[in-house]
Amino acid sequence: MPLWTCEQCGAQFPASAEPPASCRICEDERQFVNWKGQAWATREALARSHHLVGRDELGVVGIGLEPSFAIGQRALLVPERDGCVMWDCIPLATDEAIRHVASLGGLKAIAISHPHYYGAVADVSDTFGGVPIYLHADDRAFVTRPHPSIVHWTGDSLQISDDVLLVRTGGHFAGATVLHWRNGAQGRGALMVGDIATVAMDRRHVSFMYSYPNYIPLNAAAVRRISEAVAPLAFDRIYGAWWDRNIEAGAKAAFEASVRRYLDAIAQV
Repeated sequence: MPLWTCEQCGAQFPASAEPPASCRICEDERQFVNWKGQAWATREALARSHHLVGRDELGVVGIGLEPSFAIGQRALLVPERDGCVMWDCIPLATDEAIRHVASLGGLKAIAISHPHYYGAVADVSDTFGGVPIYLHADDRAFVTRPHPSIVHWTGDSLQISDDVLLVRTGGHFAGATVLHWRNGAQGRGALMVGDIATVAMDRRHVSFMYSYPNYIPLNAAAVRRISEAVAPLAFDRIYGAWWDRNIEAGAKAAFEASVRRYLDAIAQV
């Protein structure tokens, strides 16, 4: 039986003779069901129509699919001595992607910012021997393909290694998470934010939303909580959710200025 992938968000569902009736991620108010209706692709069909692309993202390898699929997500590979940590996930684990990751030292763990980036995370884990998949427990209701490698971690932080820390910020989702890479940016520290604090088009600021496609802003209390969670971290670079949406240097000051700007803007009457 085929595995099914939602064409709108890229989340993979369990094998079944017929596609699921709906996608719980897309039916949530933060996403949306495609205007033409819920649509599905099998893993095999997706592999025939799309291929892997690998690119350098400010010294980190990013992998994605072409042509663009779902929300255009790409994954980042944080290098460690004993293998890479994959940050966020793409909707398909191609043979090409597997070879590429293996050439970089393989995979030791996967960490996801929030449900819009779950993708084919179970397939990726299986490919590399069942490496742990770190998803915050506050978002477990959105898991579309349960898997024994999923670690539903709790609390506000989780140390994966000496250099990699997961921090629950909340905001976009209750379990929304960022990754702090202490050794990133040539030792100055890097923050991988997905779209918890999305990098703006000027690449000098970040901003915040509860729902991006449905234009629902995040409230002031949630933004302050994100700011407080990030405040103790040292970082000079921010990696955003999509290709080239990064702040190369001076990112901590840019983040703090962006929080002030956002709170000022929504306080206007």
